[in-house]
Amino acid sequence: MSSVSNYKQKSLLGSRKGNFSVASVGLTTMLLTSGNAVAIDVDAGDYTALPAGTNLGMVYYQYATADSLYSDGDKAPINAGLDSQVGILRGVHFTEIGGYTVDPQFLLPFGKVEGKDDTSSLGDTSGIGDLILAATVWLVNEPESNTYFGITPFLYVPVGSYDRNDTLNLGENRWKHTLQAGYITGLTSNISLDLVGDVTFFGKNDELGASKATLEQDPLYQLQGFLRYNVTPQWDLRTGISHTFGGETQINDINQDNDLATTKMTIGTAWFANPGLQLIANYGSDLSVENGFKEQHRLNFRILKAF
Repeated sequence: MSSVSNYKQKSLLGSRKGNFSVASVGLTTMLLTSGNAVAIDVDAGDYTALPAGTNLGMVYYQYATADSLYSDGDKAPINAGLDSQVGILRGVHFTEIGGYTVDPQFLLPFGKVEGKDDTSSLGDTSGIGDLILAATVWLVNEPESNTYFGITPFLYVPVGSYDRNDTLNLGENRWKHTLQAGYITGLTSNISLDLVGDVTFFGKNDELGASKATLEQDPLYQLQGFLRYNVTPQWDLRTGISHTFGGETQINDINQDNDLATTKMTIGTAWFANPGLQLIANYGSDLSVENGFKEQHRLNFRILKAF
C-alpha cells in the first residue's frame, strides 16, 4: 500500500463549474488533504500467504507530482501543483490461529506534502501520518495452485501530525476503518491475476479549520486488479488498474457534493535479489479524476526483507 492523495471540495470552489480561485483552493484543500484519505493501495502479490513464523520488514517510498485540479470533471483554469514525498514503515508477522494463517501488522506513514505554482499558498507539511493496524486472515491458502483469498480489517489510529489551522496535514484527526478482501489465482504457470476490493468508513473530525467545523464522510470504495508475468521465478513484470469512488463529505451536516471517481494505472517490476530480499519499483499516473488533484507522475519503491 502507498500514497497520500489530496482532494478539493466542489461547494467551496463555487456554485458554477470552473469557478476556481487560489483562495478557494486553499479553503477546500483543508477538508481532505489531511493524510492519506483514500482507500488502501496494495502491491501485486500482497495477498500471498507465507508460512507461520515468517517476519517481514518493509520500507516504502513514493514521489508524486500533481499538475492539475478538477471539480465535477472540469479542469481548473490555474497552474495547480502539489508534490508529495511519502514513506511507510511496515512490520508483518505470520502466524496460525485456529488453523488459519493470520498476519498481524502495523504501518506508519511519514513524509512531506507541498503546494506548487498557483497553489503554492497551500504551504507545506511534514511529519508522521496516522498509525495503521491490520491483520489478514486467509480463508483460502493453496500455494500449490497459487490460489489465495484473504480478508483484512484495518484500523487507523489518529496519532499523526495535525493542525486545524494548516491547509495540509499528514494526520487526519479522525478514526478510520477499512475492510479489504484480496484474491490471487494463477492463470498459467507464469501469469497471475490479483483482484482486491475494499470499503473505508470514516469517523468525525470535529476540528476542521479555524472555526472547528465538523467533517464527516460517506464510505469510500476501491477496486484494484493486477496481472503479473514471471519472466523467471525471481523476477516478474506487472501492471494494474484501480478505481476509487464514493466518499462524499459533509461539513456541519451540509453535503459538499464532491464524490470521488478516480481511475489510475501502474506498471512495474519486482525482483528477489535473494530468497529473503525483494525489491519493487512501480510507475503510475491518474487516468481520470472527477474531483481533486490529478497526479501526472507517481514513482513507488518498496524494499522487503524476510527474516
